[in-house]
Amino acid sequence: MTSVAIIGAGFSGMAAAIQLIAAGHDVTIYERSHDVGGVWRENTYPGAACDVPSAYYCFSFDPNPRWSRRYAPQPEILDYLRAAADKYGVRQRIRFNTSVVAASFDTGTNRWCLETSRGDQFWADVLVPAVGQLSQPAVPAIPGRDCFAGPSFHSAQWDGSVSLFGRRVAVIGTGASSIQLVPEIAPIVGSLTVFQRSAPHIVPRPDSRLTRLHHLLASRLPATLRAQRLTWLALTEGFTGVLHYSPLLSRAMTGLSRRFMRYQTRGDAELFEKVWPDYPLGCKRVLFSNAYLPALRRENVTLVTDSIVEITPNGVLSDTGEHHDADVIIYGTGFAAGGFLDHVTITGLDGATLRERWSQGARAYLGMAVPGFPNMFLMYGPNTNLGSGSIVAMLECQAVYIRQAVAALRGGTAIDVDPGTEKVYDGGLQARLTVGVWSRCDSWYVGPDGRVTTNWPGLVHEYRRRTKEFSISDYRVLLPEPTGPTRHAAMTDGGTR
Repeated sequence: MTSVAIIGAGFSGMAAAIQLIAAGHDVTIYERSHDVGGVWRENTYPGAACDVPSAYYCFSFDPNPRWSRRYAPQPEILDYLRAAADKYGVRQRIRFNTSVVAASFDTGTNRWCLETSRGDQFWADVLVPAVGQLSQPAVPAIPGRDCFAGPSFHSAQWDGSVSLFGRRVAVIGTGASSIQLVPEIAPIVGSLTVFQRSAPHIVPRPDSRLTRLHHLLASRLPATLRAQRLTWLALTEGFTGVLHYSPLLSRAMTGLSRRFMRYQTRGDAELFEKVWPDYPLGCKRVLFSNAYLPALRRENVTLVTDSIVEITPNGVLSDTGEHHDADVIIYGTGFAAGGFLDHVTITGLDGATLRERWSQGARAYLGMAVPGFPNMFLMYGPNTNLGSGSIVAMLECQAVYIRQAVAALRGGTAIDVDPGTEKVYDGGLQARLTVGVWSRCDSWYVGPDGRVTTNWPGLVHEYRRRTKEFSISDYRVLLPEPTGPTRHAAMTDGGTR
């Protein structure tokens, strides 16, 4: 029986665990928090919801006939993951409140040694980091940030004890989280100042409440759920195709977004000029909202496009010299998406760390395997994010591939992806990304050196095809080193010493 250590119990870790448990492996999940859910446990800000239709944002083998809305709100997605953890026997394999701070590969045993923040050690044959790309909140290093006298917090670390009623609130950032929370808090605050560094493209959100008839049909005729899933898959794949392969249709989509945003600003030319982006559609994340732009038109809401130079004890100072008073500051500034596994020190062959290996940008074969790090497979790794579509579909592809890879291990062997194979793969990937839409502006998709490290340049269908079958010919098979350190007799799979 092969022992597998998974780091993280969000959608990524759950997808991998379900596949590996079903295959009969000894799976242990290390979760830093008290519950499953990942980003859907952490992001509890008002209005938090998925921007992918619910029928497509769930496991294909576990459709949910009871979603309340076409776009599920955060509490329902978290409940879905909790139920899946129980249904598929995952929960009892999770070590909650256990943060993995380091992992090192032992060439003497071909096993991974994990170290936790408590100082414990655990051993496993296979390591599956499943922390995702959006797990580490990013707060900009604005001068004076720590001097602010009132409450301040990131949207992914929402402080529910802070009352916003009648307060002067500043929201820094206009990304996906801010787009959702601004319309929710605008009616209750005294004043709301929204600081925009870069305007997003906004398109209509075709959301609606799902009726009892829908729930009845979904429960009694599961084929209707599959039909919905396939429909949304086709639509999102089509949108991806438009962004990458059809300049004419992309211009048409840009026109639709422009007309929608102009309509939503209701003839306010000054506001429209502030919110209309100056980069191609799709270069940054396209956002779905019917409520954000109308919220900016409220009398108590001000959109500021001037750069922030300092945070003072009483508010925010812009580069025009204007001071914006605030009682509360909310950072809707996204996540350190390019900092893959920065919070875990992972050491592979010859003492090389993953951080060192990725000093010029994260890269992995199929987004999962890194040369020099045997028996390690990433979930939601480099270049597996989507500009359009459901990341859950990508995660299922990865989980199936990892299940096959683990099945290929024999008698203490380890497998390490061939460096040449990874280099050819990455070269082809980057060639496509260099001429793609994501290279045409500055965004969280792009690293400091201009390398796109987050996104997959093709369709989900292509990724599914390329990961459908594991090929041992892409890997080097490593035997345990006879002169390497021997494993202590008290060590057992998933045990401590």
